[in-house]
Formats: sequence, C-alpha cells, structure tokens
Amino acid sequence: MSHLTQAQRYTIRVMLKQGHSQKYIAHTINKDKSTVSRELCRNRDLRSGKYNEALAQRKYKQRQAEKPRAVKFTEAVKTYVTTKLKENWSPEQISKSPSPAAMVMVSHERIYQYIAQDKKKGGELYKYLRRRKKYKRRCVVEDRRGKLANTKSIHERPPEANERSRYGDYEVDLIVGANHQGGLLTMNDRKTGIVKIRKIESKNSEHIAELIIGALKAEKKLVYTITSDNGREFADHMRVSKELGIDFYFADPYSSWQRGSNENLNGLIRQYFPKKTNFDTVSHDQVKKVEQQLNNRPRKRFGFRTPIQEFYSLTKVAFAT
Repeated sequence: MSHLTQAQRYTIRVMLKQGHSQKYIAHTINKDKSTVSRELCRNRDLRSGKYNEALAQRKYKQRQAEKPRAVKFTEAVKTYVTTKLKENWSPEQISKSPSPAAMVMVSHERIYQYIAQDKKKGGELYKYLRRRKKYKRRCVVEDRRGKLANTKSIHERPPEANERSRYGDYEVDLIVGANHQGGLLTMNDRKTGIVKIRKIESKNSEHIAELIIGALKAEKKLVYTITSDNGREFADHMRVSKELGIDFYFADPYSSWQRGSNENLNGLIRQYFPKKTNFDTVSHDQVKKVEQQLNNRPRKRFGFRTPIQEFYSLTKVAFAT
C-alpha cells in the first residue's frame, strides 16, 4: 500500500476540523479507514492530541530515515536481471514473473535505476529496452519546471467531483500537433463523458483560457470545477475561475492517472487525429464532427448509452457546445 503524501495529510487535517468521520476522510483520499486511523495514532501531537500535517510529515520522514534497509538487490539478483534483460525481457516482466527459488525480486523501478546506473558507467544494458524513451529522472527531489501561481491541488477537490456524482466537473488537456505546432484543447465531464474539443492556434495561456471560457460559458451555471495538469498553457486559470465562477484544480506533477478520463479521451481522439498530425490542414468543422461522433458513441460504463443521453437524463436542459 502506498504511503500518505503531505497533500493527503493536509486533507485529513482540514476534514477533521470540519467534523468528517475517519471513514469519509479515507474514502475522499482513496485510502482504507485503517490507514487514516493508524495515521492519527502515530502522527498526532502527543501533548495536545491534535493532528497537524506538517508535524505528521516530519514524524513520517524521521521513521523512514531510521528504518533499517534490507539489501534486496544482491549480486545474484543483478546477475539474474542482467540475463533476462539480454533475453529482451522488460523490467516489469522480470519483476512480476516468478523468480528462482529463494530469490527476492526487486521492483521494476529499481531495475530501471540499475539500468540507468549501468549506462552512466558506460554499460549497454539500456540497449535491451524495447523503448529507450527519456523518462523523468528518478529520485528527483524537486521538479525544476516553472511553477504556476495560486494553484489549488486536486487533493482539495470536493467529494462530488471525485465520486462523479454530478454533471459539471471537467478535466482539460492539450493534444499537440506535429513539430509542436497547433493542436486541440480537449475537455470532458467526469460524470456524463460529454466531450468538448477546440482547435488551438498556439499554447499561449491567454488563448487557451479564452477557448475554455468560450466552450463552457453557455452552461456556466451547470459547471463546478475544472482539473488540468501543471502545463504553462493553463497559467491563466484564475481568469477562467473568475469568468465561469468555478474552482480550477491541478493534478500532481507526472500523475496523468489522476485525470484518467481525459487521458482516455485523448486516446479516442487519436483514432481520428494520429500523432504528428499537421493541424494546419484540419478545419474547425472536422474537429466539431469528431466531437459530435464521440458524444454520440455508446459507452460501456453507461450501459451503452451515449454521453448525450447521460447529459439529458441529468440536466433536462438543451446541450450547447
């Protein structure tokens, strides 16, 4: 089970103050109730009995630093991993498949680290990987990319948005065209799957903000939240929040799974506009046609009803795009 993050500890503290039960808090941060109970017992202030996320995080880090480390990546394991890499096994296949008796296998992340260390020393294990894509450096303490100002974390998003219990909680992202020129703004409602797609001329944040506002303005009374990644193209999020009267949230860096619906939508759109598409040759009418087709495509999670049908069943109002 993954450890609690400081953002989740902040959520625990705020929700406790609001009087929520441990069970409801656990559901909100997607953890077991026992995890929340154990966190409160271990990391509360022993003198006052109160819970504070900063103190809890310090206690957690101290325990981790003092925890004895078992050496799992032995020479025998390294030899086995190296052999399987040369047989063109992926790190995940090596990690998840049954290993020789009495051998405790390491995670696929540790194998990637081993490959990176080998490459740094002039080794060639990396050449056996099927994909030699450049990944974000592992064990980086701080992300050095530009930070957006005045952002709200996805961990502060209301339960209704997390639970998909209402219409009006949108996720947004960009699909960028060939040579990083042009592309699409993609938007989806978490509850109904309603899709909105707009052709973009650039990744300029003012331009992106105008497109988001234009796409949602007609139904602003029905929209509550928007969630995006941390791209600089969403730097004008405060203007979007003000003009639409909504809250704008940001997923954690390198956590695309937190916007899984939007990632899935982008995959569907790629069926129509594959990677390296030159969007200079794509018209607004073509984009609109794809949007309409996706909104009228039956979805398994709705019992093969369409997003349009789901929208009407919830709102009973005309759908405007």
